[in-house]
Formats: sequence, C-alpha cells, structure tokens
Amino acid sequence: MSPRRSGGLAGPAVDLAADDRLADGLDADAFRAAFRNHAAGVAVITADAGDGPVALTATSVFSVSATPPLLVFSISALSSAAPTIARAGSVVVHLLDADQVELGRLCATSGVDRFADRDRWERLPSGEPVFRDAATRIRGTVVNRLEAGTSTLVVVHATHATSTAGAHAGPLVYHNRTWHALGEGSRI
Repeated sequence: MSPRRSGGLAGPAVDLAADDRLADGLDADAFRAAFRNHAAGVAVITADAGDGPVALTATSVFSVSATPPLLVFSISALSSAAPTIARAGSVVVHLLDADQVELGRLCATSGVDRFADRDRWERLPSGEPVFRDAATRIRGTVVNRLEAGTSTLVVVHATHATSTAGAHAGPLVYHNRTWHALGEGSRI
C-alpha cells in the first residue's frame, strides 16, 4: 500500500496502514471526543409513516447538491424516531435559529411527547408534521438510505422550502455538548 497524505497539508508522508493504533479503528469514546470540538448546525427532523408523528434533533444535516437539491442526515438506530423515519417516504428538516433552542432541546429529550403542545405544530397538506416556530423548513422525499454502522444515512430530495420573514436570531450551533448562537460577535 502506498503512503497517504492528508489532503493538501505539507509534511512527511504517513503510512496509515502501518500505524498500529489505526489497525482496529478508533474506539467510540475517542471518536466522539474528536468530534466534540467540531461545531455543527442544529436541525429537527419530523416524519410520519402512518403511525403518528416523530421528531428528533440532528447535527448531521448537510446539503449535498443544488441540482438536484439533495440533503443528507444521519439517524442512530437507538433513536425512538428511527423506525418511523426508516419507513417514511418524506420528511421535514427544520433548520433552527438560536431563539429556537427550546425546540432543539425538546426533540433531543428522550421519553417526552414532542407533539403534546398542539399549538406548536401542524400538518402540511402532504401529511408531514411541521413545527411552526422553525426559522427554515425543508420538505423532501426520501430517495435513498444507507446503513452505516449503528446509524442510517438518509438522502432527501428537497421539494419545498420556507423561511420565516424578518430578522433571524442567527443559527443555533452545537459544540462541545453545549448550545451556542452565532451572530455578529462570533464573526472573525
């Protein structure tokens, strides 16, 4: 096997295959610790496969393509929403602003009824549950799923997007197990 370099960084070539520490992969705790310092936007995913609405908070949402408009997120097999999202033909991805941290917390909390407050959500004409407060909502059809370890990557073709009018509070970000707001003060 030829030596590999990390993308574009100067320095000596490193043979990753010869590094004994990488032979069996990184353990889960070390992997989580490495990503703990990687900030990510916060989204809430909702779906209903016919047996009631589900929601979960995710920091794994990212755009893949503008033409066609595709996005991806991952769900853990341990999530109570996973079985429903695995069967759903469509989902709504809610991209949260900092002033919607309570919605992010609600959908990240195990064992609670995320839809108990009927004034907080409604159904789209196509049937998906949607939270009214979310700054940006993207509805889409699921076009692919890929099992990846104990998670599933879900590929969504975006069909509709809405954004609330007016000033946004700035995105809600999750970093090092803490919620953060990005705004003018965080600009470098």
